[in-house]
Amino acid sequence: MALSWNEIKDRAVTFSKEWEDTTNEEAEAKSFIEAFFNIFGVTRKRVGTFEHRVKKLNEGDGYIDLLWKGVILIEMKSKGKNLDKAFIQAKEYIHGLKEHELPKYILVSDFEHFRLFDTEEQITLEFKLKELVKFVQHFGFIAGYQKRIYKEQDPVNIKAAGLMGKLHDRLEEIGYEGHPLEVYLVRILFCLFAEDTTIFEKQQFQNYIEDRTNEDGSDLASKLQELFQTLNTPNDKRFKNLDEQLNAFPYVNGKLFEEVLPSASFDTAMRKSLLDCCYIDWSKISPAIFGSMFQSVMNPKERRNLGAHYTSEKNIMKLIKPLFLDELWSEFEAVKNNRNKLIEFHRKISQLKFLDPACGCGNFLVITYRELRLLEIDILRILNKSGQGVLDVREIIWLDVDMMYGIEYEEFPARIAEVAMWLMDHQMNMLISNEFGQYFVRLPLKKSAVIVHGNALRIDWESVISPDSLTYILGNPPFYGSRNQTTLQKEDTDFVFKGTGNSGVLDYVACWYYKAAKYINNTQIKVGFVSTNSICQGAQVPTLWKLLIEIEKLHIHFAHQTFKWDNEAKGNAAVFCVILGFAKYNIVKKRLFEYDTVKSDPSERTVSHINPYLLEAKDIFIESRSQPISSSPIMMKGNAAIDDGNFIFSTVEESEEFKVKYPQQSPLVKSFIGSEELINGLDRYCLWLKDASPEDIRSNPEITKRVNGVRKFREASKKEATRKWANSPTRFMEDRQPATDYLMIPVVSSETRKYIPIGFLKRDVIANYSSFILPNAGLYEFGIICSLMHNVWIKYVCGRLKSDIRYSNTLGYNNFPFPKIDSTKHKQIIEEKAFKVLEVRKTFPSSSLADLYGTVSMPPDLVKAHQELDKAVDLAYRPQPFTSEAKRMEFLFELYEKYTADLFTKEKTKKKIVVK
Repeated sequence: MALSWNEIKDRAVTFSKEWEDTTNEEAEAKSFIEAFFNIFGVTRKRVGTFEHRVKKLNEGDGYIDLLWKGVILIEMKSKGKNLDKAFIQAKEYIHGLKEHELPKYILVSDFEHFRLFDTEEQITLEFKLKELVKFVQHFGFIAGYQKRIYKEQDPVNIKAAGLMGKLHDRLEEIGYEGHPLEVYLVRILFCLFAEDTTIFEKQQFQNYIEDRTNEDGSDLASKLQELFQTLNTPNDKRFKNLDEQLNAFPYVNGKLFEEVLPSASFDTAMRKSLLDCCYIDWSKISPAIFGSMFQSVMNPKERRNLGAHYTSEKNIMKLIKPLFLDELWSEFEAVKNNRNKLIEFHRKISQLKFLDPACGCGNFLVITYRELRLLEIDILRILNKSGQGVLDVREIIWLDVDMMYGIEYEEFPARIAEVAMWLMDHQMNMLISNEFGQYFVRLPLKKSAVIVHGNALRIDWESVISPDSLTYILGNPPFYGSRNQTTLQKEDTDFVFKGTGNSGVLDYVACWYYKAAKYINNTQIKVGFVSTNSICQGAQVPTLWKLLIEIEKLHIHFAHQTFKWDNEAKGNAAVFCVILGFAKYNIVKKRLFEYDTVKSDPSERTVSHINPYLLEAKDIFIESRSQPISSSPIMMKGNAAIDDGNFIFSTVEESEEFKVKYPQQSPLVKSFIGSEELINGLDRYCLWLKDASPEDIRSNPEITKRVNGVRKFREASKKEATRKWANSPTRFMEDRQPATDYLMIPVVSSETRKYIPIGFLKRDVIANYSSFILPNAGLYEFGIICSLMHNVWIKYVCGRLKSDIRYSNTLGYNNFPFPKIDSTKHKQIIEEKAFKVLEVRKTFPSSSLADLYGTVSMPPDLVKAHQELDKAVDLAYRPQPFTSEAKRMEFLFELYEKYTADLFTKEKTKKKIVVK
């Protein structure tokens, strides 16, 4: 067991006194080094080799006074000798060492002066012998005490995952696979962490493998089996004649080593792979990434993308800070000067209970627990600052891992979560040990986080923990859109929302919202979830939030608007998320985190209310409607061929060849434009046979071939409606082509653009299904749809495709409240400003709309023209300017509410009219 800091300091004082008057004749390096290590309770047996032979850069032999492989190199010189030369000599020795032998520290000394160099941080510390007691904590690594800064994607994480991956792959190749392999690797991972984090002695696992197993690996499996059995056996139950080195391992318990596994098999290369894993400093890997590492090890395809499974700490903190952490720290600041209140506060946080109902490998629970333990350390620092010292540190630590609960669908992430919690608990216990000078380790493991293996959507959460005992629910449930769910996931969704209406449009994550809402009824439990942003957009808002707010009476307490969900995986698909915190009770001050872009840091506002669109506005649920609420033209989708590509020319050249080869039918080749073509100025063509004569079709072999292709494709369809259209193979199945010129609006536009690019097209240009069209539109309609007012509405009310704006006629346009203009003045001004926008666009004939509306490339003249148009549209609504997007939406929601109320009144009036 490690010495306490008080004991170490006492020994440091004694050491300094014993060696301060030593003469050069008396000074002997070995004795000095042994005595120095004894300060930390480390014996010569554990220390490395004296006079370690090494090849120098000049190929000559050198001898290191002491090398503790992977830890420290010590070079001693006579009193008064130049330490600079000693340091240069020590660094030269390093070049002759193997990678796993490279020391983290170099210490040079002349018995009176010390120079300690951290090879990783490149920091040098110098002091005299008599000052040792002041600097002794910098040598805490010798006793096992070390402060660690965890990085989410440190290269050591990737290296460690790769090395463990090699071992995994080889074991799988020889036939050791499935459940036994997963458990086996979890145990090895635990041992690797344990020997670098003082659960075991330093390098205890490594030394056991090196000292007790053959180089060919033939007996490694049996020796590991003995070790696992020993770790699961209390000290007083072990064999009396058990190998001394094996018996030195502590009793772990926690059921981690309980299951009897089939024996594995190793060879020389596999033994080397395991030792390579030992040579990494596992204390540098945060327990928060432990589970992610394990998952990456188990899946070779994802090993290079370690971060794919890892929720970054930054994003976890975005949730837990507003959910509970900020509030707890504020309360701590308020009571820290009142001892009785501080003790009561300590008791309060020790009684908190947390549930993650989709916990995976436990990242949210691990970080939550760490933050609470850090808070506890600050509490204990104040309560025990009298200087009298703590009699027994374990009596003052009230927080333990059994305050954490989780539900996980897969078995082994659930088990990994338990182990990760123990590892984080140990890390926090080391901080406590460092703070109060007493070594504290919870072995054997008596408590554990309660992680239930099962389907959270089928399990009764009350069987995991009673709502009366729980304080918070948190996590990031699975990200699956309504169209990407498996059959089982769709069945889960139907099961959760049974009897509530249309759940088919909902993302999978919505199930956790509804289950949580049911679970927290009549409690003070607060919930915080990370979710795909689509649950706060489009058709999901009225489907989900009307149920949660009007029926379940939820109140949103805080929210992060859409941001890009960070992880460290290269090439990983972008995910755009929101964070919502809610409860069944209301609060006066709510916290809204707004983002300028999806990649920017948020700015926080205190607001009185947050609605389902994550705006400070009333709870309004915009539902799809077939007719506009304003007196505006009807907008519709473009034409859908449903032809298996037979009507479409694959290239411009192909369409030109057709026109040259068949000049009489060349008028049937039409420009075919959709969102992509409109925005990027691309040419695309199709065969439009609506007005073709029977002779045109019969006499042209190319047309005949294509029409037959359409017919066969439709006949083979599983849909009856499509099969019926096989009887009309010359027609687009959905023909909405207007007889007039029209305005085209793209279905999808980049979220980086301030304005959705739209444009007028001639009536003989065929509109693709990937666009919306507005026949009979004039400059006024162009001006309104082009305006910032309309663009902001679409941004919030319609759904998104990833982060891009997804336009909708039924949700966005039909629900948009056009200004009610009493005079022609405002309309004329809007038309003039709209015309100006079009005229400026004409001055850039070679530029596409993508060029003209790019974030950086938008011409200043066009920016000015749009600003003038925006001002004209704003004035049509009200004389006061709108200071933010949020203010625009608040105004538009109020206007929407008024318009729809008027519509409801008109409908009632119509129903009362009786025709006789």
